[in-house]
Amino acid sequence: MVRLRLDLAYDGTDFSGWARQPGRRTVQGEIEEALGRILRLPESPALTVAGRTDAGVHARGQVAHVDLDPGALAALDGRARRGGATEGGPEPGSSGELDERLSAMRRRLAGVLPQDVRVHRVTVAPEGFDARFSALSRRYAYRISDAPGGVDPLRRREVVWYSRPLDVDRLNAAAAALLGEHDFAAFCRRREGATTIRELKRLDWAREEGLVVATVMADAFCHSMVRALVGSLLPVGEGRLPVGWPGEVLARAVRDSGVHVAPAHGLCLEEVRYPGVEELARRAAETRRVRTLSS
Repeated sequence: MVRLRLDLAYDGTDFSGWARQPGRRTVQGEIEEALGRILRLPESPALTVAGRTDAGVHARGQVAHVDLDPGALAALDGRARRGGATEGGPEPGSSGELDERLSAMRRRLAGVLPQDVRVHRVTVAPEGFDARFSALSRRYAYRISDAPGGVDPLRRREVVWYSRPLDVDRLNAAAAALLGEHDFAAFCRRREGATTIRELKRLDWAREEGLVVATVMADAFCHSMVRALVGSLLPVGEGRLPVGWPGEVLARAVRDSGVHVAPAHGLCLEEVRYPGVEELARRAAETRRVRTLSS
């Protein structure tokens, strides 16, 4: 089998999230169906993704991998090769032939995928690479407009309107207490057998091009975590709650009814970072271990 890395982006507005669901339109379902179609496979191949996004959440820097029989890639040849190299083309079985097939895969995916999802790059994954478990961090951006007149209509699918003015200094002061490795149970939807311990590496706010933008980065996120963190900070930013309130919620480690999950469409997965090739397998093994907080 050959493992391919896919770098992709999508507008999450009309998707029921990343994960394949019966009877629903999902990003995973669209890409897997497209792969099966262009490779002429009886069953669509399964994708593994760096981070499953919820319904309505966007991605600019999503990463997935897929394992394929090398023979399946022959369906991507532009012209059939009969007993040797095609005239003017790379030798059969060479790295040049593989590069040609991957380039053809990207072009054909562009032709069959809907316009709200794009695969920008297809490469052979290095040994030990796992799109989910090898990742060092995921970086999201949450975009808000607090302009009195509302959101620019051309950006309404990716920007949330907040009807009260926000103080970026207050937002950053409150966010500082959430950084580091903690049990984020207060900001996550629990799943049976899954840990809610995460390391929040970055959470800061800035005004950019007339918007209030939160940059959020962690080694991983649990379900609804980013949107719950944002939702806990917004009432602080408008002055309705004290700066120390989100930190108090975190310390209690139980879901607080005062934490409202921010709307999905303001959130975008911007980047997934991976270690060097020699560290990929070790990182994947480390990530699979269930974490506990050190005393």
